[in-house]
Amino acid sequence: MADTPGNAGLNGKLVTVFGGSGFLGRYIVRELAKKGYRVRVAVRRPDLAGHTQPMGAVGQVQAIQANLRYGWSVERAIEGVDAVVNLVGILHESGKQSFEKVQAEGPGLIAQACKKAGITNLVHVSAISADENSPAEYARSKAQGEKAVHAAVPDAIIMRPSIVFGPEDEFFNRFANMARMSPILPVVGPKTQFQPVYVGDVADAVAMAVDGGAKPGATYELGGPEVDTFEGLMERMLKVIDRKRPIIAMPTRVAELQAKVFEVLPNPILTVDQVKMLANDNVVSQDASDEGRTLTGLGLNPAAIDAIIPTYLWRYRKHGQYAALGAKP
Repeated sequence: MADTPGNAGLNGKLVTVFGGSGFLGRYIVRELAKKGYRVRVAVRRPDLAGHTQPMGAVGQVQAIQANLRYGWSVERAIEGVDAVVNLVGILHESGKQSFEKVQAEGPGLIAQACKKAGITNLVHVSAISADENSPAEYARSKAQGEKAVHAAVPDAIIMRPSIVFGPEDEFFNRFANMARMSPILPVVGPKTQFQPVYVGDVADAVAMAVDGGAKPGATYELGGPEVDTFEGLMERMLKVIDRKRPIIAMPTRVAELQAKVFEVLPNPILTVDQVKMLANDNVVSQDASDEGRTLTGLGLNPAAIDAIIPTYLWRYRKHGQYAALGAKP
């Protein structure tokens, strides 16, 4: 019988997943439900988390309101649970949602609440770019959040994924849509290296950590089986969607000027902080590989890019899935 939510039965344990309604969150919630956990999805807007409930058996997945700016709501969200997962993060700042509040202070608030409640099973999802000395505020705030987590809960496990891809991603989907609309494909840092990781593999790693399959207190770096440049990834994407577009390298200064204009939009396609991030490679470190703090070190076999992206990027072809079949519209 296929492994579907609820097949294995409940194991009696409860997990709170902060940010569980997002792109990565929905996969982690589903994986935890498959393992028999009851899942409490902690989000700012529970009314927008209804899509997570069918990922488990009836009543297995429930949403609860929580905001990382308010300690009392965090404490309420983890009351009576056996484990906690934090996925909350932002790609750009907006209103009260700042890098400092969400990614630097927020994880510490959750970790302090766990410490107070006696919870040591905490998995915090950060980013492979986390670096206190980075010129990018995003990367600095991620590193500060990690530090705050380990200060409160030394046994907490930190997961640092590279760019996460999958059907709902904001990477390949965004550029494929851009290629559909624009005659050119401008990129910043075309030679910057990435190690994209499939969202399902990240979910497996996080669920494994919750289940006791990872080393307490360790920091894992999660990357796929291939390293490629930004330009190389765009070439792969263009091949899948069957569109020819010249890839134009944007000078950093020009990109920063454009980003300043985009930043006034509600959902900017590029920010100055992201331009700074694109100056550095986004790959698993040699130390993490040598020490087994990777997907393969966890016994997982990460999926290849070319095996996954055709399953969802077909919609950007001129004739959708029919183009793959060679049929005429």
